[in-house]
Amino acid sequence: MDIFKKCVDFTDARDARDAGLYPYFHPLSSAQEPEVIIDGKKMIMIGSNNYLGLTTHPRVKEAAIKAVEKFGTGCTGSRFLTGTLDMHNQLEAKLAKFLNKQAALVFSTGMQTNLGVISCLGTKDDILITDKYDHASILDGCRLSYSPMRRFQHNDPQSLDRVLQGLDQGKGKMVIVDGVYSMEGDIADLPGITKVCHKHGARLLVDDAHALGVLGAHGRGTAEHFGLEKETDLIMGTFSKSFAAIGGVVAGDFEVIDYVKHFARSMIFSAALPPALTAAVSAAVDVLQDEPELLKKLWHNTDKMLKGFKDLGYDTGSACTPIIPLMIGSREKAFAFWKHLMDHGIFANPVMSPAVPEGREMIRTSFSAAHTDAQLDRVLEEFKAAGKELGLI
Repeated sequence: MDIFKKCVDFTDARDARDAGLYPYFHPLSSAQEPEVIIDGKKMIMIGSNNYLGLTTHPRVKEAAIKAVEKFGTGCTGSRFLTGTLDMHNQLEAKLAKFLNKQAALVFSTGMQTNLGVISCLGTKDDILITDKYDHASILDGCRLSYSPMRRFQHNDPQSLDRVLQGLDQGKGKMVIVDGVYSMEGDIADLPGITKVCHKHGARLLVDDAHALGVLGAHGRGTAEHFGLEKETDLIMGTFSKSFAAIGGVVAGDFEVIDYVKHFARSMIFSAALPPALTAAVSAAVDVLQDEPELLKKLWHNTDKMLKGFKDLGYDTGSACTPIIPLMIGSREKAFAFWKHLMDHGIFANPVMSPAVPEGREMIRTSFSAAHTDAQLDRVLEEFKAAGKELGLI
């Protein structure tokens, strides 16, 4: 048996390309803005996670340029050895203060953050408990650990309580949830989850990839949104959404972060975050705090689109954030819907199994503080046309 046989037998992508229904890997020829150039055509972007519109903010770009001029383009080493710059330490101190935690640690990607943190904290003497809709990076981090994993029903504290009740009380336990779920666009029931964790002596890690810069009066995420920052043991975040770069961070008590710093393989054996990105993230955090009107505009746009989609008759599930899914329920109709939008200058994301269960195929939209009302009105017009064309509304 040839190990490459599975590659030859995989024809789904080729068939979709031949049919003109392949929605992935479309190259952009412009910056990540509300309007982008895709395949040579100007389109309104509603598939990006650029929630605050900071990818082209003058202060963020200027910080990146100055960092390249001072430090060059890369660190050429891991944080553990030669890759740590003073700006890495400064960013970690800034993020720890921002997130109201004792310490923070920066990784080169969000994926590496979850892989490293979860896999080094989980041992054979521990149990990791995850929400059924948790992000793939959380599940992969659990698989890399030596810990058995248990799962509870999505966003259901009672289900979590039942799972924890049945576990060996002599084991260490950590519950891991998304703050905002990346496909459904709903918010973790942190009040209920923290109460159950305290009842059973379980630690709590919240993945705030889609909540930093979005939730909370100051954009500090899910824990701030619910007033539960002290009750949340670890906060993980990414820089590839609101903070307009790439990378990740985990924040918590000093002893825990210091342990992760010395045992997280995805940090120890990976090159450090490049200077330009480190500086860009630092500037983005400053902009978020200095320009609170960005958060207000983000939520104005979110509320407008949630109401607009519902008024058209779409099922948006339990979404209550800038991530708004439209439930299609059919693979074929989801591809056809995406194609209609592409043909009419709108770029959104069709989501299929295994990213969501079969029967929950959707068009995933996400919105930014940078979108104008005129752009959003145009989006609603095309969603109305596509929905009627396909018999969805």
